[in-house]
Amino acid sequence: MAKSRNDVAFIFSSGFSQYHFAKDHPFDSRRALLTKRLLEEMGALDSEQTHEPKQVDDAIVQKAHQKDYISFVKEASRKDAENIPERQDFGLGTEDTPIFKGMHESACLVAQATWDGLHQVMDGQRDHCLNLSGGLHHATVGKASGFCVYNDVNIAIADLVSRYDAKVMYIDTDAHHGDGVQWHFYDDPRVCTVSIHETGKFLFPGTGNVRERGHEKGYGFNFNIPIEPFTEDESFLFLLENALYVVAEYFKPDIIVSQHGADGHFLDEMSHLSLTMETYRFIPKLIHKIAHEYANGKWMAVGGGGYNVFDVVPRSWAMIWMVMNDWPLPQGPLPQKWVKEVKEKYGHKVHTFWEDDFTGYAPIPRKEEIENINKKTLINSLYPINKGELGNDFFRKYRY
Repeated sequence: MAKSRNDVAFIFSSGFSQYHFAKDHPFDSRRALLTKRLLEEMGALDSEQTHEPKQVDDAIVQKAHQKDYISFVKEASRKDAENIPERQDFGLGTEDTPIFKGMHESACLVAQATWDGLHQVMDGQRDHCLNLSGGLHHATVGKASGFCVYNDVNIAIADLVSRYDAKVMYIDTDAHHGDGVQWHFYDDPRVCTVSIHETGKFLFPGTGNVRERGHEKGYGFNFNIPIEPFTEDESFLFLLENALYVVAEYFKPDIIVSQHGADGHFLDEMSHLSLTMETYRFIPKLIHKIAHEYANGKWMAVGGGGYNVFDVVPRSWAMIWMVMNDWPLPQGPLPQKWVKEVKEKYGHKVHTFWEDDFTGYAPIPRKEEIENINKKTLINSLYPINKGELGNDFFRKYRY
């Protein structure tokens, strides 16, 4: 049975499109709008469930960023990018994170949207909220990084744990390590982070080793599962499912926050993973189930990476919303009106089915070797829980 419209919220603003670095930059803020339009054409999203963020209060940014950094972002936002010198110490003006006019205001809007959603869920106004513009997980307290100016996740969670006696489980399934969130809560036992990502040996940001387990009171509340390049669906889902159940049982969260980067898909050139839509259909189903089993259904989801803007991200992110509403996951052709709109408005001919076309999918010759390495990585990752006493017998294949 589908949820009541009042139980879930799709947080969206036309202002999200202003978070835009440059025409040829890989980060394309149109992703959220494309997903929204796809859901609307499916009849899965209407105006009653779409909520504008509250009026932006940029004071919330101070919950997770230092004042001199915020001041520079504000200054840079008021001028043309050409007149602002590169600031390597702040991570701005770089090739990855160039300065753009209105940078502060648009990044604040993204943060406000995540803040609104998370507090609505925690306050009991909603069971689930979705902000696809969010998930800017690389920014740290005083530095932009990896296309991320302000870390909306850190801002929202930091404010949440300061207001409530709550335990937050943060799940990051982006192909890139959720480093900014990890470091921000590295010594905080109220926030448990789980990041499954391509190993930093081959991919930005180069962090996310299994031995990054937290510090002092936060030790044992940070779990990294750095997986091998060319990891496929079966191995990824096996690791994720076992890890999330074990960690949730260990931590017993009050609320789940999840980041849903879609850049591990085999059609996304920003990672070396070989995942398909099977993975992106399953991830939200799994997190939804865990939220209801361990966190009284409280679940806030955000977007993240994903650079195949037309053929992968909208299909992937639409699944999150469908799961949040307890609707069947779609199969077969995409809505023809949406396909036509994308072609006419953006000049892009899209893949027309929910399922992948495997024409460009290359078989992985080291499949078994990769799976075995990944299993060993998971055992090491969960050491604070299993104390190294459990081997392959530790694993279960939950797949509900």
